[in-house]
Amino acid sequence: MRKRLTPYLLLVPQIILTLLFFIGLCTGIIQSLGVIPAFDLTEPTLQYYKEVLTRPDMLTSVFFSLYIAFTSALLATVAGVFLCMLLVMSDKAKGLMMRIVQLPITVPHVVVALFVINILSQNGFLARCAYALGMIRDQKDFPVFIYDTHGMGIILAYLWKEIPFIVYFTIALMANINNNLGEAAVNLGAGRWTAFRKVTLPLCRNTILSGFLIIFVFALGAYELPLLLGATSPKALPILAYIQYIHPDLRHRPYAMALNGIIIMISLLCAVAYFILMKKNIKGLSDKK
Repeated sequence: MRKRLTPYLLLVPQIILTLLFFIGLCTGIIQSLGVIPAFDLTEPTLQYYKEVLTRPDMLTSVFFSLYIAFTSALLATVAGVFLCMLLVMSDKAKGLMMRIVQLPITVPHVVVALFVINILSQNGFLARCAYALGMIRDQKDFPVFIYDTHGMGIILAYLWKEIPFIVYFTIALMANINNNLGEAAVNLGAGRWTAFRKVTLPLCRNTILSGFLIIFVFALGAYELPLLLGATSPKALPILAYIQYIHPDLRHRPYAMALNGIIIMISLLCAVAYFILMKKNIKGLSDKK
């Protein structure tokens, strides 16, 4: 009897956390529609979403977050696939090299932000080196990489962790395909690079796109790096949502939930795309069998 109950008992913490998550999600969606009885807001409305998508300050934050997320995800995917290709082609997809590649994944984003500040700020390590070498007259002449309106510091910090993630996410499949179908193409007369480009890479496409979606959604909803490395304006969506949430006027809370609702909707679209890609991957593996 105890053995039969054990699996269900082990699921209890997961069920509780799932329920709390869905309760919070539903509460946030309801509040984003302007329904907060404690604040005398009882009529559902899409006015808050409309204002978020029309007010210049909030719309700028939406575009800024999309820009940061898309740019960092795209650059990380391209660089990660290129690095993955080098590792696979040099037969270093396992062992010490992979341990080194995976190391940045374990570093928290707050620590990465401190690294970026100490290295890339105008009084950081690189600025001091450039000044000592006579490349710049003053440390203020060093290019602005952090706290800038283009979010360069945020993007660079994301790349620190996202490039190794793409490598870790795709290298097992890429190495397996290259060692089987890729070698078969080489035996039939194709060059190694041609076989990789026309055989291995297309077969890894869905997995690569899945990795892109994961890091895109993460960067879109992340709070730490935009807070620590971002400019005063524009603000990323999660930061603006938090500011609206703690606003002294509690009637601003639906704005915060509407901003979060936009993140949720984009994340759901990415989740659907991810599900479709994974379904194609599973179908492709079953067809091979």
